Amino acid sequence: MEETTPRKKRILSGIQPTGTFTLGNYIGAVRNWAKLQDEFECLYMVADLHALTVRQNPADLRRNTRDAAAMLLAAGIDPKQSLLFVQSHVPAHTQLNWILCCNAQFGELSRMTQFKDKSAKHPDNVNGGLFTYPCLMAADILIYNADLVPVGQDQTQHLELTRNIAQRFNSAYSDTFVLPEGYTTKEGAKIMSLQEPTKKMSKSDTNVNGFILMSDDADTIVRKFKRAVTDSEGIVRYDPAAKPGVSNLMSIYHVFTGKDMAAIEREFDGCGYGDFKVAVAQSVIDALAPIQQEFGRIAADKAYVDSVLAAGAEGASRIAGRTMQKVYRKVGLMQL
Repeated sequence: MEETTPRKKRILSGIQPTGTFTLGNYIGAVRNWAKLQDEFECLYMVADLHALTVRQNPADLRRNTRDAAAMLLAAGIDPKQSLLFVQSHVPAHTQLNWILCCNAQFGELSRMTQFKDKSAKHPDNVNGGLFTYPCLMAADILIYNADLVPVGQDQTQHLELTRNIAQRFNSAYSDTFVLPEGYTTKEGAKIMSLQEPTKKMSKSDTNVNGFILMSDDADTIVRKFKRAVTDSEGIVRYDPAAKPGVSNLMSIYHVFTGKDMAAIEREFDGCGYGDFKVAVAQSVIDALAPIQQEFGRIAADKAYVDSVLAAGAEGASRIAGRTMQKVYRKVGLMQL
């Protein structure tokens, strides 16, 4: 009897094109995406529709979208292995979004902590898209029947909502959607601010010394790490609760050197924080330099980037189109 090769599990993940990625984006998501390509069937999207919940400059958004794709390619996403596409280039995302909105409850959407957090950050623009954002995120995942979704700690609530909506739809209309599971990498799931190490690193931080951009040059990286908040103990020791600043720097150093926390503690035993910070900065510079060089080369070839995105959208649309046909038929929408 002929053996059949088991189907690879499908992974879907996306990133918003809100300017240059931070070191936190790279360690927490992008760096791992490249590693997943051999083991899984991967779909990666530039989530431009999600970016619209905050008012965008149209020209900047278009440029940032192409640059985000170029950076993903530079960081190791291989279009021969994975589908890389722009969210708005696959209309099925917004089509399924409406169906899912009609199967989500107002109460469960109002309990989303990210809605509360983002409303507080942008009180002058608490729009409907911000409120229904989790339904579009659910559509992003369910339209491809993704088995796994790499999620940060701040997205687990949205994934749970996605599963609830999918289960509700399946119960009402028969099995349609795979119930996705979260996929968490062992290392670098959450990199913290260099200035407020109890908060996640974010480029929306008003203090530019709080984050490292993937486009930062070597001098800027060294300067920001030298200014990183630590403590007065002067000992390199891993203790996230008592020493969040030092522990965050150790996490970054661990990612780029492969050394465990005990080895890092031994390496810097008797050294001050000054030497430690410079070493962390150098490990980041060494890791980002080839990506920055590759990004410059790829970003300069707009035709290549656009051709990758066009092919990615075509492949993604084939999968998404099949799902939408099934969904429309099940909910009773007439199709010609």
